Amino acid sequence: MIAIINYGVGNLFSLSSSFNAINQNVEIISNPDALKNFDRIILPGVGAFGDAAEKLFSSGMAEPLIAEAENGKPILGICVGMQLLFTKSYEFGEHDGLNLIPGSVRAIKEVIPENLKIPQIGWNALHMCCSTPSSIFKYTSEGEYVYFVHSYSAFCDEKFVTSTTNYGADLVASVQHKNIYGVQFHPEKSGNSGLKILRAFCEV
Repeated sequence: MIAIINYGVGNLFSLSSSFNAINQNVEIISNPDALKNFDRIILPGVGAFGDAAEKLFSSGMAEPLIAEAENGKPILGICVGMQLLFTKSYEFGEHDGLNLIPGSVRAIKEVIPENLKIPQIGWNALHMCCSTPSSIFKYTSEGEYVYFVHSYSAFCDEKFVTSTTNYGADLVASVQHKNIYGVQFHPEKSGNSGLKILRAFCEV
């Protein structure tokens, strides 16, 4: 059984519909005490990091989520949910994240050419970072397209990076640290490619 954390930020309906499409039982959870009852946890997120972090911590979800992560439960962060997995973000100030993966979140304008539009919106290809892909990509081929909407990106040690996407520069598209997974793109908006990734996460 999969829990989707409801802390006021995220595409909850789209996500639950995607899991239903692959015949996986999901429940949208607002009670922090309930997280321990699930096999896997999804941390969604849209909007600005600071607002999302404030809502996550004030909801009471952050502490039990960290505890479940430390217990080895598979956790998948999506978009801003992925960014929240990191130590901190510099979006409109400096904000603390969950620190489940060492690293920071910074503006993509620091590294992409000035002529490219921000945010990056649309379909872009995934490029795997190692010969043995992350387990959530076991059904995914090199170069498959997924859907991005972001102005900020993770910056971290390359050992955590499982795929990149090129938008004038190589940007982090996905990460993994032990049982913690994150994708900057939206699998729930990425058609069959996204469903394959969600299906693989259900099998880790």
